[in-house]
Amino acid sequence: MDRQDYRTRLVSTATALFAERGLHGVSIRELSTAAGVSISMVSYYFDGKEGLYWSVLQEQFACFDYIDDIREKDATPLEKIEEYIRWSIKRHRSNPLLLRFYTSELTTPTRGFATIVQPAIRKVLQILIEIIEQGIAQQQFRQGLNPEDTALAMAGMVNYYFLSTLATQEFINHSPERDEELIRHYMDIFTTGIVQRS
Repeated sequence: MDRQDYRTRLVSTATALFAERGLHGVSIRELSTAAGVSISMVSYYFDGKEGLYWSVLQEQFACFDYIDDIREKDATPLEKIEEYIRWSIKRHRSNPLLLRFYTSELTTPTRGFATIVQPAIRKVLQILIEIIEQGIAQQQFRQGLNPEDTALAMAGMVNYYFLSTLATQEFINHSPERDEELIRHYMDIFTTGIVQRS
């Protein structure tokens, strides 16, 4: 096995273990045994358990960079909002452990929070706020809308759908086949709200 294989195996194994038990719930011995490598490999490749954890966080949160592509799209603010919702759903589908790291870092931050997690979240919210401000300026979104609150509500709406899966699986269909319907519903809630207008 070459060096890249050892590194990849350690990151893959650590991702599952850290997602399940957090940084402090997993020992270096457990990590190395589960990955089938010697303990010294954790230090050699990552300078210890925390370095391995930060590598896992970087890999998990790398997908957040797509928000830059959404910002640069030649699209209306409303189209960018739809793309954000579509990307968020796809992000959770293709990276099912991300929310564990996300919530763990928000509730019990490690040193990786300030350098990896917080900047990723901040960038997403800043770009969403910018898109909403553009929509207000272009009169596509209503005047008086608070961009910060709107961005948080939108991010929360999609994230909570996936965060609550276990608790809501008996009465909500979380199947990927429903994703397009979910996007339409979220866009409808975002664009028209829920109050019947007379």
